[in-house]
Amino acid sequence: MAKTQDFTKYMNDMLGMMPMDAHAMGEAFKSQAAYAEKLSKVALGAAEQSAEITHKFTRETLSKMAPVTSVKDEPADYTKAMTDFASAYAEVAAENMAAFAEVAKKVQMDTVEIMMAAGKEAQEDATAAVKKATAETTAATKKAAAK
Repeated sequence: MAKTQDFTKYMNDMLGMMPMDAHAMGEAFKSQAAYAEKLSKVALGAAEQSAEITHKFTRETLSKMAPVTSVKDEPADYTKAMTDFASAYAEVAAENMAAFAEVAKKVQMDTVEIMMAAGKEAQEDATAAVKKATAETTAATKKAAAK
C-alpha cells in the first residue's frame, strides 16, 4: 500500500536554507495588516453610506407612490398620477445616483491616498534595505581585504 509522504521535514529544511530576517517579515506583516485595516474602513464606510442612500431612496419612492394608489374620479386622473410619479421618481433617482457617485468618488480618492502612502513606505523600506546591504557588503569586503 502506498504511504503518503510527509513533506514537513523537506519544507523545514528548504526554509532553513533561505536567509530570512524574521524581524523584517514581522514588520512587513504588521504593515500589510495596517493597510488592510485602512482599506477595510474605507470599504465599510462606503457600504454604510450606500445602505443609507438606498434606504432614503426607497422611502422617497414609496412616499411618491401614495397618490398613484388612491382612487380617482376620472380615468385621466390615473394617467396624471402616473405621470407625476414618473417625474418625481426621475428626480429622486437622479439625486440618489449623484449621492452614490459621491460615495464612489470618495472611496476612489481614499484608496489612492492609502496606496500612495503604501508605495512611499515601500520605497523608504527598500532604500533602507539597500543601504544596509551595501554597508554589510562593504564591511565584508574590507574584512576580506584585510586578511
